[in-house]
Amino acid sequence: MTLPKTVQEMFGETQTPSALKNAAIVLIDIQREYLDGALPLKDVRRAATEAARLIELAAKQDVPVFHIVHAGPVGGPLFNPEGAYFAELPEVAAKPGDRVIRKTLPNAFAGTNLHVLLQETGRSELILAGCMTHVCVSTTARAAKELGYRNTVVAWACATRDLPDAFGEVISADLVQRAALSELKDGFSIVVADASTWAF
Repeated sequence: MTLPKTVQEMFGETQTPSALKNAAIVLIDIQREYLDGALPLKDVRRAATEAARLIELAAKQDVPVFHIVHAGPVGGPLFNPEGAYFAELPEVAAKPGDRVIRKTLPNAFAGTNLHVLLQETGRSELILAGCMTHVCVSTTARAAKELGYRNTVVAWACATRDLPDAFGEVISADLVQRAALSELKDGFSIVVADASTWAF
């Protein structure tokens, strides 16, 4: 069986993952809300562990890392910035001096200074990881392409959840994950399995 080509391949776009020397790492919403809050995700611990490997690579290769955290309304049901579930998971928690950007929309560029800060690094490529794959990671990857960034999404460093479909059925988190990553691979991103892509 012949695999179908992605739209990116049809346009002749390279499928080589972003090189660390050209890239910045963007970690999206790896927060407690997705572990023991109101929106627990399948495999969120695995995603956090894999994202931590990206942080280790960044430290060794002097790659800038941006921590994106989602902030809901104060006192609201999700991502309350004054609540216990707002914090990043310990595996990826920002250290003093790290770049941390709060967002209020799925797209990490919308209403934030992420684009400006990335431009200041001189890096034209992004390595993306985080939660949820089908919402904030996907939306940010699509926006990144529109802004001229070439981006690579690390599949095992992303997580999502079961979803209700339009017909009263449930789509499993595994299927949502595969579909979201396949959509990104088709038109917006390079998709790799894990951080070993950049192992030395």
